[in-house]
Amino acid sequence: MAFLLVVIYVAFIGLGVPDSLLGSAWPAVHTDLGVPVDAVSVITLLISGCTVLSSIFSAKILNKIGTSRVTAFSTAMTAAALFGFSRAEAFWQLIPLAILLGLGAGAIDSGLNNYVALNFKANHMNYLHCFYGVGVTLSPYLMSLALKNVGWRGGYRYAFYVQAAITLLLVISLPLWKKTSQGQGGEDEKAVDLTLLQMARRSDVRLMWVIMLATNAIEYACGVWGSTYLVEHKGFEVKDGALALTLYYAGMSIGRFLSGLLSGRLGSWKRIAVGCVIIAPAIVIMLLPLPGLASVIGLFLIGLGNGSIYPNMIHLTPHNFGKDVSQSIMGSQIAFAYIGVMIAPLLVGFIGRAAGIRFYPLLLSALYLIMVVSLKCFANVIKKKGKYNPDV
Repeated sequence: MAFLLVVIYVAFIGLGVPDSLLGSAWPAVHTDLGVPVDAVSVITLLISGCTVLSSIFSAKILNKIGTSRVTAFSTAMTAAALFGFSRAEAFWQLIPLAILLGLGAGAIDSGLNNYVALNFKANHMNYLHCFYGVGVTLSPYLMSLALKNVGWRGGYRYAFYVQAAITLLLVISLPLWKKTSQGQGGEDEKAVDLTLLQMARRSDVRLMWVIMLATNAIEYACGVWGSTYLVEHKGFEVKDGALALTLYYAGMSIGRFLSGLLSGRLGSWKRIAVGCVIIAPAIVIMLLPLPGLASVIGLFLIGLGNGSIYPNMIHLTPHNFGKDVSQSIMGSQIAFAYIGVMIAPLLVGFIGRAAGIRFYPLLLSALYLIMVVSLKCFANVIKKKGKYNPDV
């Protein structure tokens, strides 16, 4: 079981590897391909939209095929997409590759999150997402090295090598999942498959959707546009903007690692509250007309605070809704998380074109308020249902 957990952690590195590449590379990509800066929204929309689709249908696919096979095949899909990005010579070529990347990511995210939520403790969920943070921290670092030497295509090529190695590990480890099934009659328990309409009728599910949308919108508004904001508004060099984004993702990884360490002392709800408190001064820093270094610190603190909210809410899914329906609700949660991923870059792009990228911190502020209010309302709803447990 210990080695399987390591394999799952490594798989989540693979989930994170593609997610931060586009944001760190885009200042160079849009110039090289001759497209407007806000054309990034087309690519992020396709990636996120396809991730939403694969997340919504994940319960059916995972029940039929199993978490291990879906994870291995989907990671191979993302590796193929990264290789394609490294060879792209025109913007239109990125479009089918974005579709492939999104379809692969959604199945991995939904399947592994539910598997860990059902079978492991809260600290493992935080460490799982910490390893996602390793993936998204590694990517902009590799991209910054590539931008200095071989260009943005080289950065995607480096990421492909990492992803291909992870795919090979997952294929080799396939027999391990059945051997470590914990006596549950197979690697995955058969779950109750709720329809989207059935879930939409529940107020607790609707509020959870808003929370997941908002926290991931914050994450990707920073991840996709943080580097561009520093380059275009704060005067950073392109390579320095990519390196600064590495610090943002490092903050996310540190936040998740510390959350895992604190899981024995603080329940998930308390760790979520700590994350919200950390984000507040970061938002203030971003809003004030301070030097570029202050914005880097603000992005780091947003990553540090917001990083722990998503994995802890994911871990609470079986506790909040029941183990029998957790896979269906998990898939819908991740779908709405990626709707947030889809909406945020579009909003920043619209604001940047209409009023200027300097207004970017205002969007972060609005998303933060939506998230905090929704968290409070969700906690009240599950308290009334007797499912609120501050010690989980």
